[in-house]
Amino acid sequence: MTTHEFVLEMKQISKEFPGVKALDEVTLQVRPGTVHALMGENGAGKSTLMKCLFGIYKPDAGEIVVDGEKVQIHNSKDALTHGISMIHQELHPVPYRNVMENLWLGRFPTKRVGFIPFVDHKRMEQATWELFKEIEMDIDPRAIVGHLSVSKVQMIEIAKAVSFQSKIIVMDEPTSSLTRTEVEQLFRIIRKLKSRGVAIIYISHKMEEILQISDDVTIMRDGKKIGTWPASELTTDMIISRMVGRDLTQRFPDRANQPGEVLLRVENLTSAVPHSFEDVSFELRKGEILGIGGLVGAQRTELVEALFGLGKIKSGRIHIHGKEVHIASPVDAKRNKMALLTEDRRGTGIFPILSILENTTIANQASYETPTFLLDDKKRLQDTLDGITKLKVKTPSHKTAIQNLSGGNQQKVLLARWLLTQPEILMLDEPTRGIDVGAKYEIYTIIADLAKQGKSIIMISSEMPELMGMSDRIMVMSNGKLSGILDRDEATEEKIMSLATKHMG
Repeated sequence: MTTHEFVLEMKQISKEFPGVKALDEVTLQVRPGTVHALMGENGAGKSTLMKCLFGIYKPDAGEIVVDGEKVQIHNSKDALTHGISMIHQELHPVPYRNVMENLWLGRFPTKRVGFIPFVDHKRMEQATWELFKEIEMDIDPRAIVGHLSVSKVQMIEIAKAVSFQSKIIVMDEPTSSLTRTEVEQLFRIIRKLKSRGVAIIYISHKMEEILQISDDVTIMRDGKKIGTWPASELTTDMIISRMVGRDLTQRFPDRANQPGEVLLRVENLTSAVPHSFEDVSFELRKGEILGIGGLVGAQRTELVEALFGLGKIKSGRIHIHGKEVHIASPVDAKRNKMALLTEDRRGTGIFPILSILENTTIANQASYETPTFLLDDKKRLQDTLDGITKLKVKTPSHKTAIQNLSGGNQQKVLLARWLLTQPEILMLDEPTRGIDVGAKYEIYTIIADLAKQGKSIIMISSEMPELMGMSDRIMVMSNGKLSGILDRDEATEEKIMSLATKHMG
């Protein structure tokens, strides 16, 4: 255990990217055995600062001190050597390998047969069971990671960080995909680590979590450190005000949409996949925001993916404008003026190394084809610039790689992409996951404006305030079944949770 006041000091760290000063002389001091929350809007520099700590980026200026000793961190191996591990915001598992292989990747235990080393699978499985027992995690080490839910994959990443026996663990949005039970489990793990003197740097946009688990809070804005305070002295309103630089008087925009006639009618829809959704019926009106609530495993994502032609349907009917339609692929869905913003922004949304222009126009590519089979670059550029302007995308240029944007701005680009296809029905799966409170409000405003224009919105959300603050009606699913639909005025957290657990037996 360290004898120094601070186990980590990052002093005057600066980092620039083309056209962006990401970090401007930021200093961070972390005490051993504490949870130090790092907060700020998307683009404030939180993840960039942590990537400098973990050796993913090289700072342009400043120094890093661990246990009173100045260190040089050129890569993640250096960071691990100095007792620093990190749970990244975006998950990158090896999907076709099992849990224990993902957990011990790059450090497999080996045994020799003659002079030839082989991976010792028995030892690796035993070490995995021991680790999972220690942190009370119930996952089969032999399970294929690609078959697990996003929340289970996130828990595996948490277990991996713990397995390094580090003195400093960075957790970047660790609960973004976790169930309430899994969040409580993570907090138990954190408290156990704290008792051993481990320092946790905790990045999250969830205010309630920050105030519940943190000892100290550092707030950043526009690449600068605003200050550090004891968590006990802060309130949610104080944190938001210091994050955005102004008082945020309301969390959700005023609503002016007027739901009209029925646009989409779904009758007794059942998935062809076993143990998925079954016998789901509902209506969606023109200009309506229909929220879909439920717990992890409720099959909400599977339902909207099937509506978009990404999953096979065993039985049931879909009517649009009173006419029965058959949707066997996303091409059919687009033809029927439907669009889907997926839950996993990085995995199934953006093309990370491509520019904003390419990411914006790709779903509408056919409209840019000329008689000579070339693309009308002038129209592509104009549509991209219009999207950047209308949705207020913060970017140095339309040529910027989308992976260099904050999560909120990436989400705006994806919205711009689908709006170019001129959809009537826009399905949004966790549209504000991993996005800060200021960017959330901007996304909410866009959604509210689209509903006002007559677009019909289906919005899956795991955040109760979001469901209740944005939806005209809330459809709740439980274990693949529709358990109830609540009007906005009658919806309460208790009613939603009661419906969400209705078929869990």
